[in-house]
Amino acid sequence: MNIIKNRYTYFLISLLIIIPGIVFMVLNVTKSQSMFPLGIDFTGGSLLEVQFEGTRPSSDIIRIAFLKFAPEADPIIQPLGDDSYAIRSRTIEDATKGEVVAELGAVSGSTVNVLAFTSVSASVGSEVTRAAGFAILMAAAAILAYIWYAFRGVEHSFRYGTAAIIAMLHDVLVVLGVEAILGYFLGWEADALFLTALLTVIGFSVHDTIVVFDRIRENSHVYRRISYETLVNHSTIQTLDRSINTQLTVMFTLLALALFGGDSIRHFVIILLVGIFSGTYSSIFNASPILVVWENQEWKNWFKRNSANA
Repeated sequence: MNIIKNRYTYFLISLLIIIPGIVFMVLNVTKSQSMFPLGIDFTGGSLLEVQFEGTRPSSDIIRIAFLKFAPEADPIIQPLGDDSYAIRSRTIEDATKGEVVAELGAVSGSTVNVLAFTSVSASVGSEVTRAAGFAILMAAAAILAYIWYAFRGVEHSFRYGTAAIIAMLHDVLVVLGVEAILGYFLGWEADALFLTALLTVIGFSVHDTIVVFDRIRENSHVYRRISYETLVNHSTIQTLDRSINTQLTVMFTLLALALFGGDSIRHFVIILLVGIFSGTYSSIFNASPILVVWENQEWKNWFKRNSANA
């Protein structure tokens, strides 16, 4: 099996996955000034989750009852299961929340249980946004420094850290693209759990990439007479079973949680599932081939072909 030989096919597959996500990011920006719908953790506002012990009223009735006491709240109402709603709105006070819950009980004729109520100010939301970007940048810098140091005994050690960062950015773009698509069609909002999932994906992606790179480092001291491309392909094949089996264990668990874990964690679990699948793919089919492209300086041939065609 020669993975490295077909590297440009795998690069093309990655582009075909990433480009639709970028398109929907642009569509979301045009629609709402954001790459995907943002939850109150980023924008500020209130989140009220209620459960009806009797018949659950329609979302239109919920909206009317909510606006009666919070006319400026602009609520977004999403069903949770068969008997609950999540109501996102501009910031409301505890007293207003109590009036809204009482009105919901009156119009529905059933007992209303408050599952959760959270309010975040706009200033806190902006701080979370800055912290999210800073966390990703710091993670990338730490990963680059660690791999550069760990592979200092290998020729061109900087390339390994850079290739790992590129593969990581691939996974970040895949996750952001999927979030943009889900937000566009399903109205799913990015919140603090989404950020947690994204950072977890970054860790998984780099973890698997380091395993592949470490085998390349070990084999570089054993197989000194073979070409670099053959060395990288042989090392990747050696770690293939381990990478796939390890990640499948995680993905099967996440799939079970996505199917049976309930609505409250489904968004978080699906993002994790997508990201870990992407991380497994990029570690095998992107990170190692990037090393070969860099070693061969193949971009020089791209320009030569372009000049010849011109």
